[in-house]
This record gives sequence, C-alpha cells and structure tokens, in this order.
Amino acid sequence: MAVIGLRDPVEGDWGRLRGLQYSSLARLTFARLMAHAVAALLVLQTFGGRVHPALLVGWMALLVSVLISGARFDRSLVDADRRRVSRQEMHRQTISSLFVALAWALPMLVFGPFGDAAGRMTLWTVLAMLMTGMAVTFAAMPMATVLFSGVVGVSAVAAFLFEGEYTAAAVSTVFVVIVSVGAVEVARTFLGARVAEAGMAEKSEVVSLLLREFEERDADWLWQVDANRRIRSVSPRFAFALGADPEDLEGKPLIQVIAGPAWEDGHFHSSLHDLAERLKRRESFSNLLVRATLHGSHRWWELSASPKVDDNGTFVGFRGVGSDVTEQRESAEKIAYLARYDTLTGLPNRLMLTEALGDAMGYSEKWRSNCAFLMIDLDRFKAVNDTLGHLVGDQLLAMVSDRMTRIIKDGEVCGRLGGDEFAVVVRDVADSQRIAELADAIIATLSQPYEVDHHMLYVGASVGSAIGPRDGATVETLLRNADLALYRAKDEGGGSHCTYEPALHAHAEERRKLEFSLRHALERSEFGLVFQPVVDATSEAVVSFEALLRWNSEEHGSVSPAKFIPLAEDTRLIVPIGEWVLRMACQEAMNWPPHVKIAVNVSGEQLLDPYFAETVVGALAASGLPPHRLEIEVTESIFVRDATVAQMTLENLMGIGCGVALDDFGTGYSSLGYLRKMRFSTIKVDRSFVQGAAKDNPESLAIVRAVVAMADSLDMSTTAEGVETEAELDTIRRLGCKKIQGYYFGRPMSAADARGLFSQTRILERKAG
Repeated sequence: MAVIGLRDPVEGDWGRLRGLQYSSLARLTFARLMAHAVAALLVLQTFGGRVHPALLVGWMALLVSVLISGARFDRSLVDADRRRVSRQEMHRQTISSLFVALAWALPMLVFGPFGDAAGRMTLWTVLAMLMTGMAVTFAAMPMATVLFSGVVGVSAVAAFLFEGEYTAAAVSTVFVVIVSVGAVEVARTFLGARVAEAGMAEKSEVVSLLLREFEERDADWLWQVDANRRIRSVSPRFAFALGADPEDLEGKPLIQVIAGPAWEDGHFHSSLHDLAERLKRRESFSNLLVRATLHGSHRWWELSASPKVDDNGTFVGFRGVGSDVTEQRESAEKIAYLARYDTLTGLPNRLMLTEALGDAMGYSEKWRSNCAFLMIDLDRFKAVNDTLGHLVGDQLLAMVSDRMTRIIKDGEVCGRLGGDEFAVVVRDVADSQRIAELADAIIATLSQPYEVDHHMLYVGASVGSAIGPRDGATVETLLRNADLALYRAKDEGGGSHCTYEPALHAHAEERRKLEFSLRHALERSEFGLVFQPVVDATSEAVVSFEALLRWNSEEHGSVSPAKFIPLAEDTRLIVPIGEWVLRMACQEAMNWPPHVKIAVNVSGEQLLDPYFAETVVGALAASGLPPHRLEIEVTESIFVRDATVAQMTLENLMGIGCGVALDDFGTGYSSLGYLRKMRFSTIKVDRSFVQGAAKDNPESLAIVRAVVAMADSLDMSTTAEGVETEAELDTIRRLGCKKIQGYYFGRPMSAADARGLFSQTRILERKAG
C-alpha cells in the first residue's frame, strides 16, 4: 500500500520520498503525450470508416482535454525532488490518471461493436501497448499505472464478453493482472533506489558539512600530497598554517615546506626524518608529532594521513589532517619541567635526583663500578629564614644552588631535595677520594659569606654520603643511608662530612626506641628533678636553685639530658614534659625559705606554644608559689625561630612578676641585640668565659668585665656558670659577678638534699644564737 501511495508508513519522511517518486513525471510529459497521440491515430485509422465522425471527433476532443490538463499538473511537479509532495497533490494526480483511463475505455466500449473481431483485436493491441508503456516507463506512478490498466482492461474484457470472444476476454484479464503486478514491483524497485539515493545524498551533505566545519576550525586543516610527495589541492587552512598563498604551495615538496632553511643544508629535525620515512613506505600514520620551521620560528604539528589509490589500485599519494599543537606541547613541557625541576633554584628536584640515582646504580651494576649519593643540609639557615624573612631565604638558596653548580663536574648531578637540603649524584666513582674532596669543597664553598639585600650572612653545610652498591643495593636504601650519615654530621655540630657506616643503623634504631620510650616516660613516672644551687658571690648563701631534668628509663636506664632533651624538642614532647617540670619545680620551691628562687629552663618549642603563659600561671596557682620566686631561663636560640612571639610571651611573664634569665650569654649571634629588646632579670655568663678569665685570657677577661658593666648599667644581675675551682671563684668575685653557680658550691642534688641545706643553716643559726 505504501508503494502504491494509498498510505504512508509511520517512520520516515515519506513526503520527501514521494517528491523523489513523482519528480520524473515532469521529465516524461512530452513522451507520454506523443505515445497517446500515436495510439489515438491508430484508433482513428481502425474505426475511421465504421464509426460516425462526430463520435470520433468528440472522443478526440475529450482525450486531448484530459491529456492537456494532466500535462499541466505534471509540469507543476518539476521541483518535486527538492521538496515534499502533499497528499492533495497525490490525489490530484490520481484523479488525472483516472480521467485518462476513462477516456481510453470509451473506444473499446463504444467503437468496438461497430467493428469486427480483427478491429477489436487491433484496438486491444493499442491499449495493451499503452498499458505496457505505462508499467515500464512510469514506474514512479504505480497508482496511475494500476488505475489505467484496471479501467482500460475491464472495458476490454467487457467488450470481448459482450461479443462472445471469451478467449480474448481471458487473455485480457491475465494481461491486466500481470501488468498491474509488474507495475507495483517496478515501482517498489524504483522507490527503493530513490530511498538509497536520498540516504547517500544526506550522508554526502553531512560529510560536506563536517569537512566544512573542520576546515573552518582555527587549529585543524586538510592536506594532500601526490605520489611524489608534492603538495596538491591546498586547503585555505593549510595555506594559512604555512603562512603562504595556496598557489605558491601547489606542487612543492611537503618536507621542503615544513623544514624551512634546513632544506638547504639537509640537517633535518628527527621528526621530519620520521615523516619522510612514513611517506616513503606508503603506510598510514596517526598523530605523528612533527616540528615545522615557519618564518624563522619553530611550530609543532600533529599529522595523520592514509595512502590513496585510484580505481586501478595505483598509489596516487596521501590525504590527511593536521593541527598545530605548539601551545599544548609547550604547556606539557612546562608541566614536565615543573615536575622534574625546582622552580626556585632551577636545579633538578627530588624526583629527578631519584631517577638520576637509579640510572647511576644501573650503570654501576652493568660495569661493576661504584656510584655515590651526597646529601647536603645547610647549617643555621633556619635562623636566616626566620629572622630576615622567606624572601631573603629564597635568595640565599638561589646563591647556594649557583655555588653548587660550579663545584660539580661531568657525570655528577646536583639538585635540591627541598627546604635547605641539596644532593649530588655521582655516576661513576672511579676514585674514592673524589667523594671526600667533593664534600670538603661543598662545605668550604657554602660556608663563605653571602651578601643578600645588604645583609652579610653566614651559613655552613653538613654532608652525609653513601656509596652504591656497597652501602645500599636499591635507591631507597642508598637515600636512607645517606640521610643517616647526614644526621650524624648534624649531630656532631655541623660543618662536617660523615660517610655511612653500618653502626649508624644501630644509632638510628636506638633513637627510634628512645623516642618510643620517651613518649611513655611521663605516664610511667620515669622523670625526676635535681637542683643545683646558685649562691651569692659575697656571702655564699644560697639564693636560688636551677631545676634540672633527669630521666631514669625502664628500658634504657639513666639517659643523659644531652641525648633526650634534643629528641624531646624534635618530637615536641618537650611541651608536656616542660609543663610537668614547671609544676614539680614550683611545688618543691614551696619547701624552701621565701627568699630562695627556682629557675626553670624553657626551650623555644615551649615558648612558641600559645598556651605556655597559661601553663606558667597554672603551675604558680597550683603550688601557691609567688611569681617573683620563679625565674624562666632561656637561651638566645629561642629568638631565632620567631623572635616576636618569644618576646611577647616573655614580656607577659615578666608582667605578672616572673624573672627571665638569659643563659649561655655570649655564645650566640646577636646577644647585644637581645639585651636592647628585652630587660632580663639575670644574665648568665657562659662557663667558657669563666674558665678563660681564670687563666688570664685577655678576650675572656674583657668579655666578662663588659657583661658585668653592662648588666649593672641596665639594673640586671649576673651569674657566673661553671665555677669549679677557688681560682675561678676569686677571678669572678674580682670581676664583679653577683651570683655564682658551679660544682665548687654544689653539684645537682635531690630535693631532699636541697631541703637539707636549709635545715643545716637553721641549726647553725640557732646554735650561734
């Protein structure tokens, strides 16, 4: 039914397909009129002497009128292939075909009885010719063919039956059926072809649109070369990418155009060799990265192409697409650079150093040689960074990296691990002495003064080294062992080079176990306090005690403060431990005479704790100790990390009445500057100056005299530390120190022994009384 046109299926644009089906009517109008004219002449010739002329003339007038009317309508369908055909147009064409069929049915019904059997057979032959022509040539009009054949065929069968010619009637019936079925099948084939043609046209239009859109994009183009690899059919976008006119590019070798000046000397980029090889082998390629030199600048292109062959299978060239990926490549290179290089110094970062060390170890394994890894840490850099700011610190690191690059040689890679840590990878250690020489050169070079923003800065360097594969068969092992060696160098005071030794593992394991025990020392009540007296230089009476922390570990026994105090500071365990010391010291001081003070050492980690002042106030309140009897002892190192916070905290404590003593005065970097900023209650002269003064060392004598004079002028007290002999005592008294601390008057003692000192004093006073 859909083929004939009685109904349209739900799916598909059948109005558009009917347009393709009916568009052939206009092209066949003249041929159809000529066929009908010839058939009409045959009818007139057959029945001219047998039928009244008036009937013949009337029939001819009727036939001409319906044919002209149909022809006019058919001409209106000349553009049907470019539009949709409506149902009204289909009905009109059907009615037109019906009128033509009725006009041709009249001769058989009206003229047939006037003739003989031969005349009727001649007329049938003419009608059969028209029906056959309609079925063959008007395949686009199955409805018209079926109507024409049906109406004319029925009239012929009726005429044959009326005359008793039953055989002719039967033959006519069979012929009409065959023609009708054939017309439908031909129409089906014709419509199928039109549908396929429409699909191909639609696909072609979509492809054209896509290609047009592709060509109009900013970064992509089409390109084509012939069998000789010369550019053909230059697209506008391709010409724009090359910065030339399409006419100038036509026929030029593709490699020459892309290579630029390199075409003359033959020194092509490796990517061009790869492209030329692909073209030569006539193989497809995709996303091939090529460097193009255009007007003196380099661009990166991504090309894809496939070989073309003609109908005979002969290779005729390549056709492909391309895009400019310069910006994407530069972005990728920048990302890759940032991933492998330090942005501040421009040196390789930890990732690249690790890769370099891996390559060096692979080289050592292959050639049975040695490689080395040196880890460098700057001494006193944190003081610079915290006091002068990160901007100065960054400039200093840049100057350090510049010096490092001047030290290393070929086969050595220098980089920055992070912070103030640097490293050097030595690929081939042919001479074991080279590592020691390199480490000494690094320490000596980096220890030279730096001038940054009108500041003269002094930092040193510590170096730890490990040799591969002797000290580690893997990158991770060698890194860890070099770090252990560096830790030992820092632990020894810095400014030195330490090589890895297996014993360092034992040291590191000991430190790990010590840290574990330290974390549980408070809850196990393993800490205790001892007290060292401080006496008046004139009367030798005890005026205060310094509380000193001792640790008697269940696993490690008695641990030296020099070992566990730095560990507590590194792990920030010093904060809870220091809080415990404050509470216990204040409680014990309540057992002494009211004029005797207690001094407690405080680290920088404690001062940076935002709750430290509250901790001190809590300890005083819990014990009932008056604030003026508590003296907080600090060293100059507390001002290195954050001088503002430290100073503010100490000023708050002095505001409630606590004293603040500056310990180890003269051993730091800016002692006089601290005295100008803060009014300390006591200045403690380091024992090295005390011993030097007792030996009449001019520098030590001058320093002690200056400190005493300055303290007197600032209304501060002075305490000489480390007095162990009578000669040192006499010297300190002569120089004017007000208080003395040292083994000469008493070693650190237990709380009971400290209380015993006052009991003896009271007994002697009662006896004297």
